[in-house]
Amino acid sequence: MGMIHVVGLVLHPRRDCAPAVEAILSWAADRGATVLGLPEEIGRIDCAAEPVGVDELVERSHLLVSLGGDGTMLRTMRLVEGRKTPVLGVNVGRLGFLAEVDLPDLSAALSAIDDHAYTIEPRTAVRTVLPDGREVSAFNDIALVRVPGDGLAAVGLTVEGKSFVRYAADAVIVSTPTGSTAYSFSAGGPIVSPKVEGLLVGPASAHSAFNRMLVMSPDEELVLEVLPTSGRLAVEVDGIVQAHVEAGHHLRVEPIPGAARVVRLGRTTFYERARRKLQVAGSAQVGAGDAADAMVVDSFEQSRYEVRIGGELAGTLDYRRRDGFVELLHTEIDRTYEGQGLGGRLAGGALRALRARGEKITATCPYVIGYLERHPEHADLLAARPEGTTANG
Repeated sequence: MGMIHVVGLVLHPRRDCAPAVEAILSWAADRGATVLGLPEEIGRIDCAAEPVGVDELVERSHLLVSLGGDGTMLRTMRLVEGRKTPVLGVNVGRLGFLAEVDLPDLSAALSAIDDHAYTIEPRTAVRTVLPDGREVSAFNDIALVRVPGDGLAAVGLTVEGKSFVRYAADAVIVSTPTGSTAYSFSAGGPIVSPKVEGLLVGPASAHSAFNRMLVMSPDEELVLEVLPTSGRLAVEVDGIVQAHVEAGHHLRVEPIPGAARVVRLGRTTFYERARRKLQVAGSAQVGAGDAADAMVVDSFEQSRYEVRIGGELAGTLDYRRRDGFVELLHTEIDRTYEGQGLGGRLAGGALRALRARGEKITATCPYVIGYLERHPEHADLLAARPEGTTANG
């Protein structure tokens, strides 16, 4: 018997989530499952999801599906903090670290979860109490950030009741392993596996002699003290300003291991996602990889399909979205990977993904035009020609 009887939706506030919502509704209808959503979010889409409040959404859902990017995923995890409800991230618009699937794979992913064919990746949160008494949690980071014109962030770290170091910086960041690829990474911190339990603490743009980050165990007590020499500071929680603190304020910060449960289907690893998102490249490449392991992905933010082998970028197919269709512009395979049939893998993968999304195409790329001639089964994807264009564009 399947495990999913109620699916809860959390939508990006601006991106077009309608195709993903319709795919979920269609899947749920086939299995007699209920789909819930927040009124202000599903109200933007003419759909059959049941509008409910936040508390009911979290209480009733057997699975929460985040439709958006990493920001939407962080918000979804905050909603279910401390519960066992699994969270599935779906990329809608941009590549992220936290999402597990793209739209073409959504229905298959739901079926796999329903059949218990998935694993759970626990995620650590970090929590503090603001000066006004509000308790706040973050899954990326809590940061004390200088306010322009108000001076540096002068912050002392007390660990296990003992003073450790005083930072003078643009910001002092307390990051979870999840957040190691966010603000902490931009400040020069290490990439940390989300499976690690602990905290990263350190400065951004340090003005003090000591500028190293501290890695702490989850059972060690951490207190941040705003020093007398500090300017007024913003308290950012997952990048959102929640309060301001001044000299004399103390914030006790604690990790919450296993605060959320992220669905993983085993298709990619954290390190593959990190290589792709951060564009990590080694100084030396050994061998060209095995073409049989090639994977085609849609790099939304760069408007191109990519074929990758072992995490390495082997080729690209650029596209442009126009009114009512997708124009396929240019295919290029890296010389290192030429002669392995990757152009065909890339074109075929892109066309199958576009078909799954119900999109039509035009092709101005000579390689894609030739591929379509050799593979007439894709001819039905071609859009009617806009006036004034050539036969293939």
